[in-house]
Amino acid sequence: MPAVVIIGAQWGDEGKGKATDLLGSRIDYVVKFNGGNNAGHTVVVGDEKYALHLLPSGILTEGVVPVIANGVVIDIEVLFDEIDALNARGVDTSKLVVSANAHVITQYHRTLDKVTERFLGSRQIGTTGRGIGPSYADKINRVGIRIQDLFDENILRQKVEGALHSKNQLLVKLYNRRAITVDEIVDDLLSYAERLRPMVADTGLLLNQALDAGKTVVFEGGQATMLDVDHGTYPFVTSSNSTAGGASTGSGIGPGRIDRVIGIVKAYTTRVGAGPFPTELLDESGEWLRARGFEFGTTTGRPRRTGWYDAPVARYAARINGITDFVMTKLDVLTGLKEIPVCVAYEVDGERVEEIPVSQTDFHHAVPIYENFPGWSEDISGARVFEDLPKNAQDYVLAVEAISGSRISAIGVGPDREAIVARHDLLD
Repeated sequence: MPAVVIIGAQWGDEGKGKATDLLGSRIDYVVKFNGGNNAGHTVVVGDEKYALHLLPSGILTEGVVPVIANGVVIDIEVLFDEIDALNARGVDTSKLVVSANAHVITQYHRTLDKVTERFLGSRQIGTTGRGIGPSYADKINRVGIRIQDLFDENILRQKVEGALHSKNQLLVKLYNRRAITVDEIVDDLLSYAERLRPMVADTGLLLNQALDAGKTVVFEGGQATMLDVDHGTYPFVTSSNSTAGGASTGSGIGPGRIDRVIGIVKAYTTRVGAGPFPTELLDESGEWLRARGFEFGTTTGRPRRTGWYDAPVARYAARINGITDFVMTKLDVLTGLKEIPVCVAYEVDGERVEEIPVSQTDFHHAVPIYENFPGWSEDISGARVFEDLPKNAQDYVLAVEAISGSRISAIGVGPDREAIVARHDLLD
C-alpha cells in the first residue's frame, strides 16, 4: 500500500484537502509534515464548512489517524483552540498524534515576527506574523524548544533562558519593546504539558510501522512549491520545505517509501503576500476571479492576488516534486468566461523563455505569453465524470494537461467534498 504526498503546485491555497477527500476511506493516516498555523485548508462537508489551520484535513475523516509530524512548528494554544472548536461541532479528535520532535512557537517568536516585519518597511515579505519564521530560525540555530521539552521543566527552563538572552537584547535595544521573562514563557508552556502528553509519540516510528503493516499514509504539505524555502520565489517564501522532499525530512520516512506525488493546481493562479507573480491581474479580470473564487486567506482573511493559469510554474512543480498526478481545483470558477487565457511561456528581455528563469530578477520582470481557449457557460458543479463537462471545459483541461508536465487525474467542480470529476485512480 502506498505512501502518497500531496503538495501545492503553485503559491498555496490550491485546495489540497480536495485530494485527501478523494482518497477517502482508503486512507489510514494523514500527516502534516511542514509549516504551522500560517496557512489553512477549507473543507466543506455537506452544509458544514471547516477551516483548518494546524490540523491535517484528515481529522475530518472517520477512521483516519491524523498526525502532526516533526517538520511542523506548533503554536500549542492554537492547536488546542482548534481541537476544542472541532470537538464542539461533534468532530472526534481523539486519534490525533503529535511528534515529540516538533518545534514549539512561543510568545517571543510571535513578537519578533511582527516587529521584524514592521521594521522592514517597504521590504516586507508578507509574513502572517504568527511566529513561524522565527521558530524555524531557532530550530536551525539549535536554540529551539521542542514538544518533548515541555515534559522536563529543568531542560525547558535552560532552553528558554538561552533563547531569551539574545532575543531580549533585540526587543529592548533595537525594537524598543519590553523584555520577556523566562518565567512567563516557561509557565505558559508548562500549562499545556499534561493535556498534550497523551498525544505525543515517536511519529517517525509510528509511520514507518504503519507502512510496514500495509497502511495507506498521506503526507499533506502546507503552503506550496513556489513558497518552498529552497525552491520557491526566495525570499518571498515560507520557512520550511513545502515540496515533496520535505515529506521525508518532515516526517522521518525514507524517500524510497514514497509511491505517488499528487500536485494540486487551481484552474487559475493565486498567491498571498509579496513576491513575483507573472500572470497577476491588476484589473477587472483579477477582481472577477477573486470574487468568483472567494479568494481570501483561510487563516489570515487577506485578499489573494489572482492571475491566469501559469503552465511554466506547473511544469517546474512537476519536475522538482516528481509529480505523478495533478488535481485541478476550482474549474467551476471559470464558468461564464468567453475566453480563458493560459500562460504557456514568458518573454524575458525580448526572448521567449519556456521555463521559470533561474534569476529572480528575470522572473520578476517576466511577461507572460498567453494562449486563449474558448470558455463555457454551462453549470458544471454536478459533473462527476469527464464526459459530463462541456466540450470547451474538457478541451481546456486537456490543453492544460498537455503543457503542465503530468496527467490531470481529478478536477474540482465545486466547494463540496463530492464535487469532483475523477479521471484516474490516484493510488493506481
